Amino acid sequence: MTAIALDERVITLLQEAAEWRLLGRLLECPSAEWRADLDRLTGDVRAEPLHVAVRSARAQASEGLYHSVFGPGGPAPPREASYHASVELGTLLAAIAGDYAAFAYQPVTNEPVDHIAVETGFIAYLRFKEAYAWASGNDEAAGIAGRTAARFMTDHLAIVAHPLAELLANSGIGYLAQASATIAERSGPRPRGRELPVIQPHDLDDGGEGEFTCGPS
Repeated sequence: MTAIALDERVITLLQEAAEWRLLGRLLECPSAEWRADLDRLTGDVRAEPLHVAVRSARAQASEGLYHSVFGPGGPAPPREASYHASVELGTLLAAIAGDYAAFAYQPVTNEPVDHIAVETGFIAYLRFKEAYAWASGNDEAAGIAGRTAARFMTDHLAIVAHPLAELLANSGIGYLAQASATIAERSGPRPRGRELPVIQPHDLDDGGEGEFTCGPS
């Protein structure tokens, strides 16, 4: 009975890791490799909202659209620092980087450590680490990974996910709206703070690729 319960727990955690990884990728800058990763990861997830988001991404995603929304001065800041009323940027980034370093999380991206895609990828990484620890019989390591994931979602991910989801809800960009809403739902209660305006579809410009290009993914 113990072996069966353990196997089910590991399988569930691996499923969650794949879903968190897909959510993180959906909020990264589109590229050929990005599209290939969506196809690969979709086969590992069961949640229908994520399949809907991927279908929307295939139809809508482009570098130009991504940068018109998330680029400098864009209407939906993807960084956690943007949603703190008062915070020392260096202290915030050091705290996040410290969590990453403690688990040897090294995302291959040019995005800053407080970008929602990077933070979401960290949760995926922790879920995988937790699954591996349980499968290896290392209960202590599994507990540390699980507790860190819960704390990080409360202290960091929820702070950016909830207001970003509200900003994107009526944007007309289905895949970004769905991905951010799912992250917000899974990261815990909405932190108390100021309300943010809603993006309207006419606020966005997806014509052309713009002056920005995606970094490595």
